[in-house]
Amino acid sequence: MNHRRSILVIEDDEHIARLVQLHLGDLGHDVHVVATAAEGTVRASRGSADLIVLDLTLPDGDGLDVCRQLRANGDHTPILILTARDAEIDRVLGLELGADDYLTKPFGIRELVARVKAILRRVDLLTQDREEPVGPIEVEDLQIDPDKRDVRVAGRTVGLTAKEFDLLLQFARQPGRVYTRGQLLDLVWGYTAGCYEHTVNSHINRLRGKIEKDPRQPRYINTVWGVGYKFLDADAAGE
Repeated sequence: MNHRRSILVIEDDEHIARLVQLHLGDLGHDVHVVATAAEGTVRASRGSADLIVLDLTLPDGDGLDVCRQLRANGDHTPILILTARDAEIDRVLGLELGADDYLTKPFGIRELVARVKAILRRVDLLTQDREEPVGPIEVEDLQIDPDKRDVRVAGRTVGLTAKEFDLLLQFARQPGRVYTRGQLLDLVWGYTAGCYEHTVNSHINRLRGKIEKDPRQPRYINTVWGVGYKFLDADAAGE
């Protein structure tokens, strides 16, 4: 798909904001720029943006707090973090809070455009998946409703973050398939940088804590030592 999108840029550096607005506008998108965390949060909460480009260092707050608040409010709009803060902890924290990608300044315009295109392609694919009739997935005591994005264990509702749900659904749709951490980063986060593979580990640990009876001896999400992870397959279910 190549239709017109609405992109919200939360960036206080006027030069960078104009540069991003110009080049993403050249792709045929409507690009709106705001300079503060407060205005960005209000604008994003309206739900009209298809993508948010978010700076971390803003005059009235931290962009990570904007990301955290949006995700806590159930807003799943894709977020591309664009910042001069290149410390690994900031990158990992941003991804774990639910950002979809992370690009550090200074950056090349071609790379920015490529990242934006990749995120929007993933949105299209996810949208197509949601449009296809997919029934609830049930494995032993675990029930997953892809349409409602609802997860229950033994009838009890389990609260998952957007990325935790996407990760669980990726596993559940392919029971028994072994995924490497890099594959999961690519499929769920769309981010293939190997240095962030522990992002997958932390999400799986949190998932296990929410859906497993004993996270130390997981039933649903199993570690395949030296390779990655897999979901309980049909042959093993019920044993």
